[in-house]
Amino acid sequence: MKRMQWRQTFGILALLCGCGGDPPDKLISTGFDANEMEEAITRARGRIDVFVAQMEKGDGTDFSVKVKITDGKENEHFWLSDLSFRDGVFEGSISNEPGIVRNVKRWQRWNVTKSDISVWMYRKNGKIRGNYTLRPLLKAMPPAEAAKYRELLAEP
Repeated sequence: MKRMQWRQTFGILALLCGCGGDPPDKLISTGFDANEMEEAITRARGRIDVFVAQMEKGDGTDFSVKVKITDGKENEHFWLSDLSFRDGVFEGSISNEPGIVRNVKRWQRWNVTKSDISVWMYRKNGKIRGNYTLRPLLKAMPPAEAAKYRELLAEP
């Protein structure tokens, strides 16, 4: 996939996966199994060191992590792109316009630790690796759209 196509796909995935967006009604908040989502987050967190190792080796592209950002009583999940990892801290740029919280803005640099990560992803050989939280969301999508994303996902 060409780089521009990948960025467009990443943007769509970011919006669909509840990690930013404008307006907020486009964020997926229902139609998926909450237990499956928690299992996906647990799996991602349990494999975060695998992700870091891949990133440090440069074995893939478009490395990103998703984090929850809180503003008062409101929470929103964002992908951080243009990622680096040093001394146990990820630094990246918020990849989407906020749809709910107002204490961040698109492209703002943000730092998080491993324990702050809800999921991670990167691209290798044209497939998305990780992004375990997308899988429960597939059930909330129209079948043709879900099939498109299933083709992009590597086996878990």
